[in-house]
Amino acid sequence: MNKLLNQLVAFCCLFLIGLGTVSVVRAQVLQKEPLDRIVAIAEDEVILQSELDRAVANVLAQYRNSPQQLPPRDVLDQQVLQRLIMMRLQVQRAQGTGIRVSDADIDQAMQRVAENNKMDVRQLRSSLEHDGMNYDDFRKSLREQLLVQHLQQRVVQNQTNVSDSEVQILLASNSLKSGEVHLQHILIGVPDGADAAQIQSVREKADSVKKQIDEGMDFTAAAIRYSSAQDALQGGDLGWRRYDEVPEAFANMVEGMQPGQVSQVVRGPSGFHIVKLVDTRASGKQVITEYHARHILAKITELVSSEEAQRKIADIRHRIVDGGEDFTKLAKQYSEDAPSANSGGDLGWFPIDQYGTRVAEVITLLKDDEISQPFQTDAGWHILQRLGARQQDRTEDMQREQAREVLRNRKAEDEYENFLRQMRSEAYACAVDAANVGTELPLCGDANARGTGDKKPSTP
Repeated sequence: MNKLLNQLVAFCCLFLIGLGTVSVVRAQVLQKEPLDRIVAIAEDEVILQSELDRAVANVLAQYRNSPQQLPPRDVLDQQVLQRLIMMRLQVQRAQGTGIRVSDADIDQAMQRVAENNKMDVRQLRSSLEHDGMNYDDFRKSLREQLLVQHLQQRVVQNQTNVSDSEVQILLASNSLKSGEVHLQHILIGVPDGADAAQIQSVREKADSVKKQIDEGMDFTAAAIRYSSAQDALQGGDLGWRRYDEVPEAFANMVEGMQPGQVSQVVRGPSGFHIVKLVDTRASGKQVITEYHARHILAKITELVSSEEAQRKIADIRHRIVDGGEDFTKLAKQYSEDAPSANSGGDLGWFPIDQYGTRVAEVITLLKDDEISQPFQTDAGWHILQRLGARQQDRTEDMQREQAREVLRNRKAEDEYENFLRQMRSEAYACAVDAANVGTELPLCGDANARGTGDKKPSTP
């Protein structure tokens, strides 16, 4: 699930944006906190005031240059607390279904975060500590994000199969528009099992939010203040999406909008939506560079250390480059990449991003027939020989891939959203203080703190 992994990296990069300012804000918050205390309960766990303060401090730091976009502090506290509860419930569900994240998994995630911030892990750790962030707390946050990522994968894995006939139907409908749109959205959520009066009340709130936007309220500020979507604190930003990746609830509406325009209130499966079309951009003919290469892999295992695998692959390279031995023969004999080893390490023709960023970096620096120095990926240590490069028109192939991805993403988003709604409605979650009570968070002791019962939403 590359999309989910990208979301993880994006989250961590956003977390790091505030490194230069968060320590100041946190200090201001903590100075006002004489003692820690419980502010909310999420099933079997509690959320402490210190946790809420740290999370709020991060948000304040991210919006330090545009504080006018943030809602009043009491509303912000409710928004952040609700998201802490949802994160805690998802982590509990992941652990309860046997999902585990190893220290090695966290190390790899740390490496990706560091690379995305143009530093190494040592520099990342120093930067965190310099700005008052506990390194172990940051790793804990990464662990939780990875647990949620794996939970998402497990929930949707059996629900996102897309048949060739579904792809063909979408292509035949001529609805697969080229180009991309940049969207923001606001979700005014309808509680699961809401009656007609509750639905009408939510509709009136959505109409009120739309009226405020029409009268000049900044859309980002409105999303932060009113939206119940998981991306509310990012201003409801959905980023750039192809037209057919737009949720079906408002896909047709977006098609007729102009950049800067805000939609009317639209009813969707989870509640009422308001959408802003930020911008559009066209996409042309899909001509890409493909590479032909072969490689030899030495895996790192419990019995083979990284240093041993590196020495093994360096020795094989020496035998080829300096000893004149045949690459194909040695690949068949020594490569631990079973799919390619039988064909002499041949990977065939592939787009640059097919085997990850490290392979892409290596192959672009090679000349045809040149053999790389040993390099490491998640799979182990490699040497790679570039055999050729070509420009290939893959417009038709990419249209089919696009159609399949659109259908898969739609199914995955709908499935996980339904899962979250069911999980939240059935979980015991409440606020200890009346000040943190909201439409989705009752006061502890209230009958509404427990959803529809003790039954848990099923996880495949």
